[in-house]
Amino acid sequence: MLVDSHCHLDLIDPTLERVEALLAQAAAVGVGHFLCVSVSLGNAPVVRALAARYAQVSASVGVHPNQVGDDEPDVTRLAGLAADPLIVAVGETGLDYHYGAEHITLQQARLRTHVRAAREVGKPLIVHMREATDDTLRILAEERAQEVGGVMHCFTEDWPTAQRALELGFHISFSGIVTFKTAEPIREAARRVPAQRLLVETDAPYLAPVPHRGKQNQPAYVRQVADYVAALRGIEPSALDAQVTANFFELFPLARKDQPGLRAASR
Repeated sequence: MLVDSHCHLDLIDPTLERVEALLAQAAAVGVGHFLCVSVSLGNAPVVRALAARYAQVSASVGVHPNQVGDDEPDVTRLAGLAADPLIVAVGETGLDYHYGAEHITLQQARLRTHVRAAREVGKPLIVHMREATDDTLRILAEERAQEVGGVMHCFTEDWPTAQRALELGFHISFSGIVTFKTAEPIREAARRVPAQRLLVETDAPYLAPVPHRGKQNQPAYVRQVADYVAALRGIEPSALDAQVTANFFELFPLARKDQPGLRAASR
């Protein structure tokens, strides 16, 4: 089995009419679990509802750094939402100075809120980092994010940056960007990240891998990402599938929905 460790099913299909078809298409190429990631307090209930409906879907709660003008969470409220047993992680959070440079102060304060909420409930973080490497890693360290760990999702940095994130206890997740021609620094990181800290993702509907680049991304395309990373690392795709799946469920143990508390919570 292979896991898509980061996708946005409700953004691929806002009507939710195609979700079952998307999951089936992914299952046909061996993708058996999906972490559907929240980007705002507004879409968090939809993401949770998908996790309640589909055993193979997990959910997070968080506010994307570029989400401005919506309901702003404080630690108490965010921790209360994250305490739900169907929520496996806090995020997507982080810093993005490419699109949100005019909101740096807000982004930094919000990242601290997410780390504090994650520490309060003991759940890992999903971190977005774009053109904000030093500030992101500094704030994670200052807020003791290593106590809960998490994942640097859609990693677009180089190997030295990956090392810094690994030292904070974070996993590194590679998306379709690793297949792009200009992504050699990312490929070097994908070759060198320790096997036990490696994840793959789509970030669907964004960033479809080659040969689908330019099209709407979907969870099935994590197969191309995984096969590409396996080739970079010189291992069989089946070995990489097994490793990243084990890594995912170790990092997000509540994604295993065979626990009585989770079954009750989904009813």
